[in-house]
Amino acid sequence: MLYLRSLVFNVVFYLNLAVFLLGGLWVMLGTRRFAIRALQLWARVSGWWLRIIAGIDCEVVGLDRVPPGPVLVAAKHQSAWDTFALLPLFDDPAMVLKRELMWIPVYGWFARKFGMIGVDRNAGPRALRRLVADARACVAEGRQIVIFPEGTRRPPDAPPDYKPGVAALYAALGVPCVPIALNSGLYWPRRRFLRHPGTIRVEVLEPIPPGLDRKRFVAELIDRIEPATARLVARGRAEQARFGSARQQD
Repeated sequence: MLYLRSLVFNVVFYLNLAVFLLGGLWVMLGTRRFAIRALQLWARVSGWWLRIIAGIDCEVVGLDRVPPGPVLVAAKHQSAWDTFALLPLFDDPAMVLKRELMWIPVYGWFARKFGMIGVDRNAGPRALRRLVADARACVAEGRQIVIFPEGTRRPPDAPPDYKPGVAALYAALGVPCVPIALNSGLYWPRRRFLRHPGTIRVEVLEPIPPGLDRKRFVAELIDRIEPATARLVARGRAEQARFGSARQQD
């Protein structure tokens, strides 16, 4: 059943994405804020299908810790799930993503309409300057900048590998940084076909106020995200073990 449910969900997920991208082209005629609301609706619908078909639910705690107005959101990144499921948590998110994604037909059109921030990871210091400039423009509009500090999906037990982009943004923007821990990699593993039933847990941690030097900021960010993530992963694995034991008894 695990293989069948995973197969059905993957088919439905990408069909749902295709319907949104092609059937929702009219969204391009509205405002960017309207387009963001449509994106968040698609993300919620995708999460609903994930729960109904694959048996994967989501629990978010700590949203009340997010300050009003513009913030820098630094989230752990373990799964493709993170790239859409975090969007509905914020009022007007601008996600940092690979710049080449913005050149994909239709998908890239939407990414530009949403005002996402593309980063050319091969451009070195020039990419950081462009990242900061684009993020400043978003902050001026009161938006929440969402970045995955490690730049790519990492397995749940991988050691931290934080890139310089998050520190550059923190230093330049002068807004609080909201760390996020999660355990999505246990249920929607990177580069894997299977979707494992259970509850993905997301924890919004205490914000880091602006004004720290870069080295201290990165150390503080790691000290907040990594232990919380390890705790959520351990809890998820314990729940998976209990679920597997119960299933064997049935």
